[in-house]
Amino acid sequence: MKVSIERSGCISCGFCVGSCPEVFAFGCDEKATVVRQPDASLEEEARNCADGCPVSVIRIED
Repeated sequence: MKVSIERSGCISCGFCVGSCPEVFAFGCDEKATVVRQPDASLEEEARNCADGCPVSVIRIED
């Protein structure tokens, strides 16, 4: 699994950062960024973040 974010569309709502801080954090521009790729134990949380993103900018590649 590979996670990425289309940062130009991020609205900085904090959903992903609050839900899965092991994978997502705010960058210096206050947009969410991927800080590490999820291992097997975090895959479900990362998918939930992608599903719950209000602007659908989190991408998952299997």
